[in-house]
Order: sequence, then structure tokens, then C-alpha cells
Amino acid sequence: MIDNALLHSYGTVLAQLQERLAEPAPGRVQVLTGPRQVGKTTLLLELAAERGDRAVYAAADAPEASLPGWWEEQWRRMESVAGRPAAVLLLDEIHTLPDWSRRLKGKTDELRRRRTPAHVVVSGSSALRLGAGSRETMAGRFERLQLLHWPARELALGFALAPEKAVEQLVRTGGYPGAVSLLRDPPRWKAYVRDSIIEPAIGRDVLLTETIRRPALLRQVFAIAAAHPSEIVSLQKLCGRLGAEGAIETVAHYLRVLEEAYLVAAIPKFSGREIRRRASPPKLVVLNQALLSAPPEGAPSPGGSPECWGRWIENACLAHAWNAGQTVTYWREEPLEVDGITEGTWGKWALEVKTGRGAPSPQAGLLEFCRRNPGWRPLLLCDPGHVGEASSAGVETQSWQDYLLNGPNPGGGRR
Repeated sequence: MIDNALLHSYGTVLAQLQERLAEPAPGRVQVLTGPRQVGKTTLLLELAAERGDRAVYAAADAPEASLPGWWEEQWRRMESVAGRPAAVLLLDEIHTLPDWSRRLKGKTDELRRRRTPAHVVVSGSSALRLGAGSRETMAGRFERLQLLHWPARELALGFALAPEKAVEQLVRTGGYPGAVSLLRDPPRWKAYVRDSIIEPAIGRDVLLTETIRRPALLRQVFAIAAAHPSEIVSLQKLCGRLGAEGAIETVAHYLRVLEEAYLVAAIPKFSGREIRRRASPPKLVVLNQALLSAPPEGAPSPGGSPECWGRWIENACLAHAWNAGQTVTYWREEPLEVDGITEGTWGKWALEVKTGRGAPSPQAGLLEFCRRNPGWRPLLLCDPGHVGEASSAGVETQSWQDYLLNGPNPGGGRR
């Protein structure tokens, strides 16, 4: 049974691909998408090692991929080892190839006609380009899997960390597995995040996705989002801060592009049956805490900057839900507000995040939202010492540390 808290994690996605590659071939093309530096290439290489000489791995972003005949050569290599057990062709970073979906469709249709016993797995860092290409050209021929940012429990399992240490590491430095070995050298770690994650994602993947007419503005939008995690920001005010008056549609579009690149989610306001994306300002959620820590100032301290620390914890909790495949919104009806409204495999939850000194007060926003929307359960996420103090107000409580490990799990314990 798949653990919903790890639905898009490395181990779960690997197991799903292993199951699908054990099915009769040729089957549907497996399309693996996800952020940079979360282990997509490592996962494909692990699959290749399991298949031995029945596997062909090729990186579409390698220099030789631009040479004439490279594409055809990979398929010839795969066909030369096809048999029983079935061969598998693993094409990494396929979104870097021009017209990739049309060419892939032609080759996979040919495999089906010939009944060649071979599977095909492709990966890419750009959800928008892979999604559009696969939907338009590969309709009915593919299955999509997402390997998203690592949660705290995956860090604990993958690096033999105590759960408490994994949560602390996730909040302060994010969940990029390739960066873990650099944490003892902060300047080197920050350079890795900037040069291997942020710059390639914004300066390469996004520009491959579509035409960006104002790349400098795109970078500024990302910088503003990273400086204001888990804040509701008016697009009009955002344009004013960027000196881009009149560019509201452009800024809104760039926020959508950043979400497709797995960097920032502009979560909309909850409004009953429909999500109001245009009428209300978005809440900016940075999808990996490492993107917050990369600037020189780094992570705040709970005592030195409690308000900023609270924003970081709220951002981590909302990003955790987004990365677990939940639909995430927020709710606000002045003067009441709820930090996050989530819906998906975890159920329906209204979340309020409270950190710092003092016992949590009765959460009027949570109670009012759930009164108006009976299908949702209220959940207060707080520091460990305050768990249970809001139960008399009809609000379930959970420590934010446990939430980051297990998802919504009031009362504690593993599900």
C-alpha cells in the first residue's frame, strides 16, 4: 500500500516504475517529471543497473545529443538488446530536445506495430513543456509520474537521520539530496543551490519551456517570492515594487511559469466550489526551503526573528502539502483568515500554523471556515509544547514537526 505522505518521493516513484516495467512490453511511455536535483537521473540509473545489458540510458542534455543521428542511434541500441526480459530505453532530460514529443510518438508507435519487447521511460525538469507535449501529441500513449521535493521522512530514510534532525534540516536548508553532503560548508552549499538549481531552472529550463520576453522581470518575481514566503501579495503592489506598472498579466503568467518549474506556488484563495485565481491576491509559497536559505542572510532563528521564523514554518507546512500532491489554497474573510486549505489524498483540512511563545488561542478563523464548509476538519499546527491546548475550542492540534514527517495526524503516532 502506498503511503500518501510519500506519494511523490524517490522510493515510491522507483517502486511504481519497477512495477510498470515488469508489465508486458511494449507498454505506455513512462514520463517522469520533477524539479532539478531531486534524484531523477539517479533513479533512471538505478533502473538501468537493475536491467543490466537490457537497459539503454542516454542523457538528452549531453553535448553529443546535438549531433546528427544521435536520436536514431539510441533506438537502434535499444532494439539490439530487446528480447526476454524486455529491454528498456531511459531518455533523461528529454525536454531539452526540439520537437521531442512528435519524435517520441513516431518511435513508440513503431515499437507497437513491430511488437518490440521494450519499455520507454523519459524524464524532464520542465513540467509545462513535458505536460503540454505529452498531452497534445502523446495522448493515450503515456503515463506521468512526478518526483517532487523530498519530505522530511524521505530525508530521514535516505540519509539515516533522526526524524527530529530531518525536520530541522528540511526547514532550514530544504530537501535537495545532492546538497546534503555540502551542509558543513555553508558557502559551498549556497553556491550549489544557486548554480545547480536556481540558475539552471530559471535561466535554462524555463526559457526552454516558452518564450520569456522579460527574463529580468522573471528573475525579479522569483526574488520577491523568495523574500516573502507564505505571504499574501497583491499583484498590483507586486508590480509596483518591481517597477513594472501595467504588467499584472505578465507577472501573473510568470508566477505560473515558476510553479511549473517547481520553484514557487502562487496559491489562490478558496472560494467554495471555484478557486478564484484572478479576483484575489495569491499567497506565495516557496516549494523548497533551500530556495529561502540560499541568500546570504540564511535561515532566521526562532528567538531572534520570531515573525520571520513563523513565516518559514508556515511556508514549509504548505509546501509539504503541495509537494505531496494536495490541492492547496488559503481562506480570508476579514478579519478572519486560515493559513491553508488542503484537499486530496490526505482528506480535507483547514490548517492554521502558530509558533512562538504563549498558548494557542481559540482559532476563530478555523472554526468559522469549518462551520461554513462542514467537509473540512480544523487543524492547528503548533510547537510541541502547545499540542492539545486548543482541543477545548473544538480544534484538533498537532506539532508542525510531526506534520512535516507524517502529514495531518492529530494525536500523534505514525499512520
